[in-house]
Amino acid sequence: MVHQIGIAALVSAVAAQVLKPFIDLVQRRGFNVVRMIDSGGMPSSHTSLVTTLTTGVAVYQGVHSPLFGISLIFSLYFIFEATGLRQEVGNQARVLNEIIEKARETHHINSEELQELIGHTWAEVTGGFIVGLIVALVMY
Repeated sequence: MVHQIGIAALVSAVAAQVLKPFIDLVQRRGFNVVRMIDSGGMPSSHTSLVTTLTTGVAVYQGVHSPLFGISLIFSLYFIFEATGLRQEVGNQARVLNEIIEKARETHHINSEELQELIGHTWAEVTGGFIVGLIVALVMY
C-alpha cells in the first residue's frame, strides 16, 4: 500500500515532467527536450506529485486519518511555496537578467543569465493538479 502510493506519486511527477516539452511545443511552437528536467512550467510536477500522494493517502487511509491531514497540509504548503516564493525568485531573476543585459551593452561585461522559470503560475499548478488526479485515478 505505502509503496503503491510512493510509486504512483513518482509516476505522476515524471508524467508531468515528460509533458512539459510537448506543452511548450503547442504554446511556443518549439520543442525543447531539456524542459523534461527543468523546474517551473506547465504542468507543475510538484503539484502533480503531492496531489497523487494525498489522494493515495485518502484512498488507502481515509480522509479522517491523521496521515491524510498531515499529507494535505504539507501538500498545500508545498503548492503555495512553489507559486509564492519560487515564483518571486523567478521574477527577480528576470529583472536581474535585464540589468545584466544592459550592463553587457554599456560595460562589456560577461556574465551568465539566471534561470527565470523557477516557480509556477496558478495555471501551471492547476495543470499539475489535473495530471496528479488522472494518475491517481489510473493507479488507485
